[in-house]
Amino acid sequence: MKLYGYWRSSASWRVRIGLGLKGLEVEHHSVHLVRDGGEQHGTDHLKRNPMRQVPVLELDDGRQLTQSLAILAYLDAQHPEPPLLPSDPYLRGRAWALTEVVNSGIQPLQNLATLQHLTRLGVDRMAWGRHHIHQGLLNLQTMATDTAGRFLVGDDVSLADIALIPQLYNARRFEVPLDALDLLLQIEARCETLEAFQAAHAHQQPDATL
Repeated sequence: MKLYGYWRSSASWRVRIGLGLKGLEVEHHSVHLVRDGGEQHGTDHLKRNPMRQVPVLELDDGRQLTQSLAILAYLDAQHPEPPLLPSDPYLRGRAWALTEVVNSGIQPLQNLATLQHLTRLGVDRMAWGRHHIHQGLLNLQTMATDTAGRFLVGDDVSLADIALIPQLYNARRFEVPLDALDLLLQIEARCETLEAFQAAHAHQQPDATL
């Protein structure tokens, strides 16, 4: 398989974590989102994803999947162990809900395309991102209070934790105050002890520019 992504893309990061948890190897291909106006706008990548986004997972037979959660759902179906969602239907729903707080409630408000457009409109992109990330993470923590164990939903890693870790990285980039997010930071610390999370970190990617 081939993964087309970008080192600091939170969506690409999620897929890297999932691949690591499943013990799956892929070829990594960088799509630089900034250089020369962004390689995601080039003809080659538009064929992979008309949304001009990463990641794209190319399967062994050449078929391609886009959208990080769809890719992770595919990987979970094809390689069930370890599962990325709880078996209990209620907890499974809660894990999806927490994941979507990040995926649809926070990340789209601070992704590159949104910030670039805000800059063109004269909006302070850092202040915008800081506000929405902070509010989203506070809400995420409140929602996770009654399901959290060692991780966001019980004692096993789920999609919710996979979504959380890149979002906390972005929170620091936007200088979000984290002092009221003790639960999320405790879970982050536990995730960071796991090899799959360590290897997927943005700074460990071959295309990282620090």
